[in-house]
Amino acid sequence: MKTQAVLELSDVNRLLDAGQQEAEANGWAVTIAVADAGGHLLGLRRLDGAAPFSAGIATEKARNAAIGRKETQAFEDMINNGRTAFVSAPMQALLAGGVPVIVEGNVIASVGVSGVKPDQDVQVAKAAVAALA
Repeated sequence: MKTQAVLELSDVNRLLDAGQQEAEANGWAVTIAVADAGGHLLGLRRLDGAAPFSAGIATEKARNAAIGRKETQAFEDMINNGRTAFVSAPMQALLAGGVPVIVEGNVIASVGVSGVKPDQDVQVAKAAVAALA
């Protein structure tokens, strides 16, 4: 039987805090979502000025990174490079900005960010994930 690490509340807050620090350092109004390995929401932080709809998008990006076991940029690239049938997959927000949290080779959680340009969403998400390294 395999044992897998899981996030505790303090870990969720550390991810959210690190993402918020990165966003605020760049003047970006974003929403940051943290999901568990099954894509279930553990924490959400919408920064001042972030569009309300970014909460739903960040949540879905986190979900997709967790259950897809990869950065959501891979899904966006797949679609943009011609695999348009993938847009019919039963997933929402197949956009850059979702990053898995990997511990000992296992995806244990993920971070999703929405509110700015795709590469900026990714930058915030990766800064959050780096806080657990």
